[in-house]
Amino acid sequence: MTSSARPTAGSTATTRPERRPPVPGRRQLLGAVAMVAFGSFLPWIDTPLGQISGARGAGLWTFYVAMLGLAGALVPIRRMALVQGAFMAVVAVGLPVWQVVHILSLVGTSGWMPGPGLVLVFGGGVLAAVAVRRMSTATWA
Repeated sequence: MTSSARPTAGSTATTRPERRPPVPGRRQLLGAVAMVAFGSFLPWIDTPLGQISGARGAGLWTFYVAMLGLAGALVPIRRMALVQGAFMAVVAVGLPVWQVVHILSLVGTSGWMPGPGLVLVFGGGVLAAVAVRRMSTATWA
């Protein structure tokens, strides 16, 4: 009868816990969080009179939802991660689309252009939706 308290020749005294395999879509969701968080504070609208920062309006909302998406990327509970990522995707796509539609209804297409922040937030929302789709179809350990 051998004792498991003593290491045998060639083995180490410490054991490492098994690592879980990475869940597909988590890194994409982290990238989407970075895009939305960074784009929230960049200019959303470019006009001949100057730029309008996203932090003056809907950019703060998208920053807050990016923090919720960060929690979704880190939480190990599947349903919570999917709901938080999906909510981030809806808000990060919906607010820029609403912003563009609202400006189009006010002034049309003359005199303004979407800024880099608006484009980054929209792209981050699309990437978050793709990440949630990948996470929902993957098997979790």
